[in-house]
Amino acid sequence: MNKQPVVYILASKKNGTLYVGVTSNLVKRVWEHKNNAVDGFTRRYGLHLLVWYEMHETMESAIKREKTIKGWRRTWKLELIEAGNPDWKDLYGSIL
Repeated sequence: MNKQPVVYILASKKNGTLYVGVTSNLVKRVWEHKNNAVDGFTRRYGLHLLVWYEMHETMESAIKREKTIKGWRRTWKLELIEAGNPDWKDLYGSIL
């Protein structure tokens, strides 16, 4: 999964605080969030659960999708997560 553009959502817990991000290396980036190696919002609010992700062909399309999702209402983001991950399981193990 190296150098693959991905949009992802992290959560603090089920129905908790959400973070939408984009990266070209999902495994590395989520590891950084889980180990508090990144200062900022995710560290401050304990966002360590990878609850949703979507791969893209180009970084440009991933960034466009990230911006779109960031503009969504919270309920739409919750519906997106629950459509593919109804139990809000941490998906990190599935990408290793």
